Amino acid sequence: MSGPFGQTLPIGAPLPGSSFTDLLQSVGAAPRWEVSDSAATSLSIPEGTTVLAIRFADGVVMAGDRRATEGHLVAHRYIQKVFAADGHSAVAIAGTAGIAVEMVRLFQVELEHYEKIEGTVLSLEGKANFLARLVRNQLPMAFQGLVVVPLFAGYDLHERRGRLFTYDVVGGRYEEHDFGATGSGSRLAKSYLRTVFRPDLTADEAVGQAVSALVAAADDDTATGGPDLIRGILPNVMVIDGEGVREADEEAVAGTARTALEARR
Repeated sequence: MSGPFGQTLPIGAPLPGSSFTDLLQSVGAAPRWEVSDSAATSLSIPEGTTVLAIRFADGVVMAGDRRATEGHLVAHRYIQKVFAADGHSAVAIAGTAGIAVEMVRLFQVELEHYEKIEGTVLSLEGKANFLARLVRNQLPMAFQGLVVVPLFAGYDLHERRGRLFTYDVVGGRYEEHDFGATGSGSRLAKSYLRTVFRPDLTADEAVGQAVSALVAAADDDTATGGPDLIRGILPNVMVIDGEGVREADEEAVAGTARTALEARR
């Protein structure tokens, strides 16, 4: 079996299983990060900051600010932190940006690989568990300060409701029933969401509360980037429901951001 650039898999390579990562490991092609302790502490690496998710009556809304920081400096103002994982789930990233984005890409490939091999979509619970495994695999890097902590949400096609999961740095997976957040401004965002959450929220109302929570977090957390209407920088917002994953309407996000900013003057 020929691979890219004329490479071939070993004769004894196993047949592909449902895990793409396991296949790579079986042929010695799994990606590896090796960074010495001294190098890790001296690197200047962009960090993604605040992301959150909030349930509404028919699904989940995920949102993230657009700022990445390097120490006390702004590294990027337009970074994307919320990604569609597949047709009915999304993942948001906080922590070391480069490693986090690569983790998301591997997660997307894993879900597609599973569907092709097994002929069916992995359950939402299975997706959440597999993401926990990817986080746990990064533990040696986390001990060196290169931490990735994602947020995962999706629409459970079996239970017909939105569900969301938070993680810790060692791969612990926790289902949240109302809302969740991770990143530097997560405590501020959750404090705001705690005061406005209702289980009967509509999708538009949930988008509004998610954007307002990011504005509240940015008010006191310098690493969280609030909406910048002059530059046209708006939060990255996705809506997940029975119809699938979609970007929230940009005009609606801009209107909510404007209202939230005016309320804080």
